[in-house]
Amino acid sequence: MSDPYLSRTAVHEQALDGFGTVRVLPLDPAADAGVIHGWVSEERAAFWGMNGLTPDQVAGIYAHMAGLDTHHAFLVVKDGEPVALFQTYEPEADRVSECYAVEPGDIGVHLLLAPSGADGARPGWTAALTRTLVAYVLLGLDRKRIVVDPDVRNDKAVARFLREGFTAGPRVVLPEIDLPDVYLPEKKAQLAFLRREVAFPE
Repeated sequence: MSDPYLSRTAVHEQALDGFGTVRVLPLDPAADAGVIHGWVSEERAAFWGMNGLTPDQVAGIYAHMAGLDTHHAFLVVKDGEPVALFQTYEPEADRVSECYAVEPGDIGVHLLLAPSGADGARPGWTAALTRTLVAYVLLGLDRKRIVVDPDVRNDKAVARFLREGFTAGPRVVLPEIDLPDVYLPEKKAQLAFLRREVAFPE
């Protein structure tokens, strides 16, 4: 089967033995809205905050993000199949900066995995994909520390990050953001951190 994403330039590409080739592509708000809308509309993605939105509204959110220098969205593709929505952001330009002491070299990330589909459980799959994205952020972007802020009720996401070597930080309340272009409700979040020397020891 041909890869419909092959013509798009990846910011990161990594081939993993026994897993496949992972490519991290800048999100195309128009072209990728259908795929992303399908994921964020599922009940399991309620913590992503986009349940009930139309495909056009989802595209609009990511078109707005594409115009920012501080927040970036990516479609993660494995062997030509979309497998995750990945976002990076500068913590000092985000509401999370009101809840912890930002250090030079910090970068924030959000990760939404595609549904597992008919195959069901995929042992080792999430770990391999997460390690690839961590390598892109810490090595490819030359950052010192990743911060994540999953909803405190999102037990699966919190556990996944801790399994991948993140250290739990404080539970915080991210303040409501109400701007003309952006609305984010207040969020109770579990912060967690991963330093480069922990992820990639010398």
